[in-house]
Amino acid sequence: MILQIALDTPLRRVFDYLPPAQESSGQIVPPPGVRVVVPFGRQRLIGILVGTASASTLPLSKLKAAHEFLDERPVFDPITFELLRWAADYYHHPIGEVYAAALPVSLRSGQPAAASAEYFSVTDQGREELREPSSKRAPQQRALLSWLADRDGATTDEVSAAFNPGLLKSLAARGWITARRADVPDILIPMQMHPGDLALTGAQAQAVDTILAQSNFNTHLLYGVTGSGKTEVYLRVIAAAIAGGGQALVLVPEIALTPQLVERFRRRFSAGVAVVHSGLTDSERRDAWRAAHSGAARIVIGTRSAVFTSLPRLSLIVVDEEHDASYKQHEGFRYSARDLAVMRARGADVPVILGSATPSLETLENAASGRYVKHLLPQRPGAAQPPRMSLIDLRRHAAEQGISTPAMQAIDQHLKAGGQIIVFLNRRGYAPSLFCNSCGWVAPCAHCDARMTLHRRAQQLRCHHCGAQAPVPTICGSCGQALLPVGQGTERVEETLARFFPDAPLARLDRDSASARGSIQTVLDRVHSGEARILVGTQMLTKGHHFPDVTLVVILDADQGLFASDFRATERLAQTITQVAGRAGREARAGEVLIQTEFPEHPLLNRLISEGYESFASSALEERREAGWPPFSRLALLRAEAKDRAALDSFLRAAAAAGETLSEGAVKILGPATALIARRADHFRAHLLIETAVRSTLQRFLARWLPKIEALPHPTGLRWSIDVDPLEVD
Repeated sequence: MILQIALDTPLRRVFDYLPPAQESSGQIVPPPGVRVVVPFGRQRLIGILVGTASASTLPLSKLKAAHEFLDERPVFDPITFELLRWAADYYHHPIGEVYAAALPVSLRSGQPAAASAEYFSVTDQGREELREPSSKRAPQQRALLSWLADRDGATTDEVSAAFNPGLLKSLAARGWITARRADVPDILIPMQMHPGDLALTGAQAQAVDTILAQSNFNTHLLYGVTGSGKTEVYLRVIAAAIAGGGQALVLVPEIALTPQLVERFRRRFSAGVAVVHSGLTDSERRDAWRAAHSGAARIVIGTRSAVFTSLPRLSLIVVDEEHDASYKQHEGFRYSARDLAVMRARGADVPVILGSATPSLETLENAASGRYVKHLLPQRPGAAQPPRMSLIDLRRHAAEQGISTPAMQAIDQHLKAGGQIIVFLNRRGYAPSLFCNSCGWVAPCAHCDARMTLHRRAQQLRCHHCGAQAPVPTICGSCGQALLPVGQGTERVEETLARFFPDAPLARLDRDSASARGSIQTVLDRVHSGEARILVGTQMLTKGHHFPDVTLVVILDADQGLFASDFRATERLAQTITQVAGRAGREARAGEVLIQTEFPEHPLLNRLISEGYESFASSALEERREAGWPPFSRLALLRAEAKDRAALDSFLRAAAAAGETLSEGAVKILGPATALIARRADHFRAHLLIETAVRSTLQRFLARWLPKIEALPHPTGLRWSIDVDPLEVD
């Protein structure tokens, strides 16, 4: 028997090994999905058994024996195991890296898959001692010994609840007890579900009933305006799905969303809710994984990577804010968690709900074609009404550090009326550039074709592309004149608002202010308690937060995506404006949204304000259809980078030539094209864009093309990757 092992290496293949010596002698080999320790060169690696074979392409004399199996049972449920195999094929990524990405770090390093504990039990010598007449000597030791004998053993935690655990050492020294490690048995916690106290709207009730009527696989698009109660629909459907002992997976795009959502879920479901995201420690991720894998966790809430969590009794998947770009992994294994959630639901034959107020154009096209079932939530429940939206023409109104006079007046009015205000700018830092007004010098990044951003609070210049940092110069290095910060970031906006509204406490939510553990929740708590009256932030504010007292939203720069080269830019801009505007007026108080722009006549902005996101999406889909862009075509992007620009161009031209011999007219290969930021982290960057009309054609082409690319001469230091269904063509 030959073991086929997937190892965490950048090679697109599995490796053949002989079974460990003890299995070769007749013992049964565990099923696929267990971890295996194998020799690999001079290393010992942990891989995943993906299958067995009766023969190998190598002579048996060349094969090494695996060292040992770490598990008796697979560390993946069967559906997830097959999903990962499928994902490795679809995204053309090394299968060993795919399986490794699905496991917590502790399991990749060999820790037990099941939780274990030290059990203490009474020895024969200890039982003899108990038969002796009671002695007044060491009464606590004797009491613990008797307690252990009555229970046929106990763990350290169980002992600690009733006795001083230090007594265990004394009993062991006397030979009266013995210790052994064993797996902690899985305990299924009965779910206590508290009925929701909110009355459903007619649209909510219809969505719940329709989804529950179809317990098998179906993709449901829950398309509801901001504040329409999508989460309540999730809760009702999840309650029904897990009532029979099943498990539910809930994906959210940002860590910032999880505390708010988890709190709401734990109020509704008293136990069995686990959380999975990158902000957890290794041990916390391991414990959450164990709870999910054992079935003890009935609901798993997590960000992108949670889509791989092993759930043996999966009965429902929810993808909240399905349009969000955070669901796409942009480094390493470049997968879409939303798309994999749909494939996982298909494999498990369970429903999947995609929820959004601004669905992606791909999702809307799937609903229009009948592949997805669309459920509309067209209004907010209760007295809440959509906010009033209007444009501020920056060409006609003076602005103080990016904030126009009408916006300042509106902020003042809403503060006096007791409302909270959100000021949105998708640019962190103090100023995007440091500029010399005398000679025109702008502080550059030494490693990128980009400018450094001024972070005044940290007294640093930082590159937001490669992470480089530098001290802030006091004078221009070219002419010796003073330097000026130009433009606005969230830090500068916060400073300006503090100057104009000194009595209104401010909070800022961006990647800089949220970098410390727990800092996101601290900011959100200040907003929810009413302590913070003005909240300044970036796109982290757009991700489904519920701020009931926010009555005004000011969008400082709506023009960033109007004229971008990326064909998805207008879609992202429309989603961002709609989402951040949706934070206003979510309760009884009326909401107002002010959008600052230098192009108030632009059709996108006017369509959004007058007709809403659905009208924009319909028009954008028609434009995509005419241009042949997704969802009406299929794309892949071959990205490459190297320190030698000429060698990079030569490699990509050779890759394109190799592809042309395979395309047979059904595949377009466009490029090489230089990336928008041509040099990043001292590497030049460029790409080839692959376009086809049909997904299957693209997959067949990539399967034949990538081996040819791997066989090309690679300049020293060159790195390349393939991105299937890219969100950014850069």
